[in-house]
Amino acid sequence: MPRLSEVIAALDALWPPERAEGWDAVGTVCGDPDAEVRRVLFAVDPVQEIADEAVRLEADLLVTHHPLYLRGTTTVAASHFKGRVVHTLIKHDVALFVAHTNADRADPGVSDALAGALDLRVTGPLVPDPSDPAGRRGLGRICALDRPMTVRELAELAARRLPATAQGVRVAGDPDAEVRTVAVSGGSGDGLFDQVRAAGVDAFLTADLRHHPVSEAREHTPLALLDAAHWATEWPWCELAAAQLDALSDRHGWGLRSYVSRTVTDPWSAHAASVPPLATTYEPGAPN
Repeated sequence: MPRLSEVIAALDALWPPERAEGWDAVGTVCGDPDAEVRRVLFAVDPVQEIADEAVRLEADLLVTHHPLYLRGTTTVAASHFKGRVVHTLIKHDVALFVAHTNADRADPGVSDALAGALDLRVTGPLVPDPSDPAGRRGLGRICALDRPMTVRELAELAARRLPATAQGVRVAGDPDAEVRTVAVSGGSGDGLFDQVRAAGVDAFLTADLRHHPVSEAREHTPLALLDAAHWATEWPWCELAAAQLDALSDRHGWGLRSYVSRTVTDPWSAHAASVPPLATTYEPGAPN
């Protein structure tokens, strides 16, 4: 069996930490470099529910997309929920490793997995990485559809293929408009509207779209916007990452077993649909 340090070196080769944003916190959070690794669990969020799942699985390593301590900390006391996660993992000899924005930019990365979940054909990155001479790395992906579909059909496809959440998939734009090209970005994407417009695509699938950026985007372009849950757009990466580690394990003869958590850690737990308002007719001179 490989040591943790060997597995971490392989993961760093897949998602080099130097390609993460400067504000990000990626890499090893806890773990003994000399410990053996037999089982690895992949998940989006390093929350207590996932830590407990890793313990039940008897995993030696937990790999998550989201950092546990993004803004740093001065304590890992178990009286705080993040400290409790650390205590749980260390107590049961489970290492924690994070691949965040470095996995977003990878080839293949988070947005490739999102496109793959919908059978979209990737034609290139939405925001190319200038350090990549091949032009394959970067944020987001531009995709083509094998056959045209309406915005409504694309939204329904995303709702079927992505993990079920309380939010589902929201749409801004004409639901009957034709879609031939799509930009996708796993996670929060409304900071990429300029690049999406420049790409000239028909639709943009991402998460965490806010009112004002969406309203302004709709004024500038007929671009259709599809807003899915943040967790749901990033979860497909867990399956991709697990497959990548399995391939490395086979190549090195490690005999690792990779698992993907199916636990829904999207924070939204319920959805109440609005009742359509009654149609109102106003007559000139009539009291309101």
